[in-house]
Amino acid sequence: MPALSAAPAAGATLLATLRGTEVRYISPGGPAAGLVPATWYGARSTVPVIATRPGWVRVRLARRPNGATAWLRAGDVVLSTTPYRIVIDLATAHLALYERGRAVFTAPAGLGTRSDPTPAGSFFVAFFEKPPGNEPGYGPFVIVTSAHSDVIGDWARSGDAVIGIHGPLGDGSEIGTTGAHISHGCIRLHVADLVRLRHVLPGSPVDIIR
Repeated sequence: MPALSAAPAAGATLLATLRGTEVRYISPGGPAAGLVPATWYGARSTVPVIATRPGWVRVRLARRPNGATAWLRAGDVVLSTTPYRIVIDLATAHLALYERGRAVFTAPAGLGTRSDPTPAGSFFVAFFEKPPGNEPGYGPFVIVTSAHSDVIGDWARSGDAVIGIHGPLGDGSEIGTTGAHISHGCIRLHVADLVRLRHVLPGSPVDIIR
């Protein structure tokens, strides 16, 4: 476990895995503002650290609203690092994977339409899950991110509308080689490109830019 005062290596991001359901704070030593659950949809809560103070870490949260953060006591988390970062460019309809600050590959992506846009912002990989109903169009796995649709509140009676990264839900011709705006907000990739993300660690940043 790296020392709290030590900065991660260049191109890496400090992560915090909650030891249990922990109290969240508005500021270091400030008033409590509720709880951060130990798990989210059954997966362990590993989140990126965006600031530190002696004895404290500020982290991104997977909950709504998009962009939610909290201060946690450093003793309530286990620290680690990730070398990975995913960047999704809404203007070019492409996804890029970075490892230690260096672009590893880029791929065309199917993104949200004008009526159901993919939200821009700073998010992270929450967890990997099996495709719904083992539907082959999703590819071998779905990467569930911390992003939520800004226009859909309840997708397929799930109680939320979380943005995922998954396969093309078809033959991939709509994505093509240039990318397209074809989804309800999720990020669709050709399966061969999706599998190149299989080693990305939970907590790794996902930046969706305009």
